[in-house]
Amino acid sequence: MGESKLAGQFFDAAIGLLEKVRDEEAASVAAAGAAIAEAVASGGRLFAFGAGHSSLAAQDVVYRAGGLALMNLLAVPGAVGVDVMPATLGSALERVDGLAGAVLDSSPARAGDVLVIISLSGRNALPVEMAMNARALGLTVIGVTSVAYATETRSRHVSGTYLKDHCDIVLDSKIAVGDAELTHEAIEAPFAPASTVVTSALMQAMTAAAVEELVRRGVEPPLLRSGNVDGGHEWNGRVMTEYGDRVFYRH
Repeated sequence: MGESKLAGQFFDAAIGLLEKVRDEEAASVAAAGAAIAEAVASGGRLFAFGAGHSSLAAQDVVYRAGGLALMNLLAVPGAVGVDVMPATLGSALERVDGLAGAVLDSSPARAGDVLVIISLSGRNALPVEMAMNARALGLTVIGVTSVAYATETRSRHVSGTYLKDHCDIVLDSKIAVGDAELTHEAIEAPFAPASTVVTSALMQAMTAAAVEELVRRGVEPPLLRSGNVDGGHEWNGRVMTEYGDRVFYRH
């Protein structure tokens, strides 16, 4: 069989979006990296949150070889992935008022910490209230979202606002409303979403910016190494010992 035309078109679309966010979001990525570096250097903690498929990019930076050991997943039970049964319950939980506040209040998050909130649409109650409550607690909030949704959809939060309206720093993923890059004349539904590719790239770019800023400050970045390379476990053990009071995904 020859090459797939549609597969090639998806790669082209994803590469185009990556180039767009690289060029247009550079200042925001740098600002997000600086905020993370400040928290690391000053004793703060790092958290990432996303619901549904947005949680994929959050999980991608938690307990990750080549990632910051201090990045913790702020999990909302039933909303982290598609493992909840039925899967539609996760989507329903994103629209429940008050859930974000309850999760934050029972979490270790406190003033001076950084919370990265990922929500493609930014229109549901859960990410909006998460950002509002986190800022009220004194956290620095970084939002990773598609700003286009704020002009082309209606907010599902009682305030009529979106995630982007309650963040200290916003990274725009530039994903079009509907999150599907391809169409075909034989099918009515568009397909091939690129939000995970682009959002994960923004998260890793943000991490790279934080590492760069920490090095500039003369602070060793608390990075994890792969357990599949020689010396990795020993390296990680040292990092975990040094920063253990700021790591919440192990007991």
